[in-house]
Amino acid sequence: MPESKIRVAVVFGGRSSEHAISCITAGSVMAAIDRDRYEVIPIGISPDGRWVLAPADQQLAVSDGRLPQVSGDGAALALPFDPSSGGLLVVPPGEVPQVLGAVDVVLPLLHGPYGEDGTIQGLLELAGVRYVGAGVLASAVGMDKAFMKIVWAAQGLPVGPYVIIGDRAWRNEDERKRKIVEIRELGLPVFVKPSRAGSSMGITRVTREEDLEAAIETARAHDPKVIVEAAVNGREIECGVLQGLDDGPAEASMPAEVVMAGAHDFYDFETKYLDGSSSLAIPPRLPDEVIAELRRMAVQAFDALDCEGLGRVDFFYTDDGRLVLNEINTMPGFTPTSAFPQMWAATALPYPDLVDRLLQTALNRPLGLR
Repeated sequence: MPESKIRVAVVFGGRSSEHAISCITAGSVMAAIDRDRYEVIPIGISPDGRWVLAPADQQLAVSDGRLPQVSGDGAALALPFDPSSGGLLVVPPGEVPQVLGAVDVVLPLLHGPYGEDGTIQGLLELAGVRYVGAGVLASAVGMDKAFMKIVWAAQGLPVGPYVIIGDRAWRNEDERKRKIVEIRELGLPVFVKPSRAGSSMGITRVTREEDLEAAIETARAHDPKVIVEAAVNGREIECGVLQGLDDGPAEASMPAEVVMAGAHDFYDFETKYLDGSSSLAIPPRLPDEVIAELRRMAVQAFDALDCEGLGRVDFFYTDDGRLVLNEINTMPGFTPTSAFPQMWAATALPYPDLVDRLLQTALNRPLGLR
């Protein structure tokens, strides 16, 4: 009797502004999963939050400049909150609910709020289902750039100067003025960002003080909590991290340097995904001792947040030879042009093997508190 396949629910889309990038990531990952070992159940979350059983042949790539999206049509899905079941309920339109069957592991390929921030991780913890990636706390802290920097600084890791603007502070006239004064002390230029977003959504590089409030409002369209960071003069370097095997220490990939061409002021959404004006230099042109220190710090940053599974740690290498941490992505992009799979391929771990390692790591992780 043939051995049954491992059932993997791949969840993608979601309610955040990174919906399309999540879809592209899912398309790439599902194409790489070994179908001789794994049975894949594609689950899409529409922009309005509906969970649906996605068509197996759904187009999940950029086509003629159009970004993919989960339509929300089709059979709705639900997780039964019985930790002993580990299954899914499917509700076809106009029919009674049916049990889809047990799921061995969930691969939540969601970016941004309502997915990468601990929300779906909490849902899966309650349902008693194993999943790939960081747990609730690490996901939440990794998503929020403010708390991320607080934890890193407490661990002695270098972060750049910044100012946090909460929703209440910005709506209060006196506090708003105080925040503007704090930002002025950072010096110009500054980068204004949503505190809990990714893929460079809502980011503005501000070189004139009169443009500051408009930039904050742009960021607030994505997140009422905003972070304003002093510009760090240096090269952008990224490093992938994987949870160690057999309870061993976490491992860092060969780093990559982001190389930009054209008129872009910074590594924005179009540069990352649409116009092909960026590339990666793997390995970066850095002294061997700097690369070794960067990889060590990437693992330290991963461990400081108590991450699991995977992460991508982003750095600046400054003009005076310092490494400064920028941020971590606890579910980095897996698109064909994404840094994470390319860095691991350069570290002798090809894309299909990388996906398999993530699934196996999750399957071997115990349920409950860890």
